[in-house]
Amino acid sequence: DELKAVAIRNAQALGAGHTFVIALREGYPINILDRIKHVPEVCHVFCATANPLQAIVAETDQGRAVLGVVDGFSPLGVECEADVAHRKEFLRKIGYKR
Repeated sequence: DELKAVAIRNAQALGAGHTFVIALREGYPINILDRIKHVPEVCHVFCATANPLQAIVAETDQGRAVLGVVDGFSPLGVECEADVAHRKEFLRKIGYKR
């Protein structure tokens, strides 16, 4: 019920038609992303992230629309070999990469 309330609150804050929000806990968005993309009614996925994000919303006389999102923060640098190895290990751990 708590996650449902979070999703509803965020969808209401967007105030844009033809949008939906999914809130997860103890999971990784990347693990459900492909299934969501294969739902025929889904035209576009703006993000699947655990990062903080901001939605860019436009409003006209007809209503509101999500134009995009700012997902996370600016990069702090470039991955070194150890960073790449750590990222790949993590993706394997969560079942995203073999």
